[in-house]
Amino acid sequence: MGILDCLKSKKETVTTPTKKTTKRQQVLSHLRKHGSIDSWTAIELYGATRLSAIIFTFRQKGFNIESIDCSALDRNSDVSNYTTYKLIS
Repeated sequence: MGILDCLKSKKETVTTPTKKTTKRQQVLSHLRKHGSIDSWTAIELYGATRLSAIIFTFRQKGFNIESIDCSALDRNSDVSNYTTYKLIS
């Protein structure tokens, strides 16, 4: 069997590209499932480092999202301020 015979007998597989879920879609899904999200959660789970920009876009599209100011102590016992975003249905 020559190389041409091998090429003819080889089945070609055609794969269609899968549509990637965007960070916005992942954050919106999280908000719908869990009700709220903060920056650290968005970074850890979805790699979304600009959560406030995503929330801004959602608000422009008509989503009712409340900002809740929060504080916690960091690893050095210093106060760290952050925002939690809550989806209001």
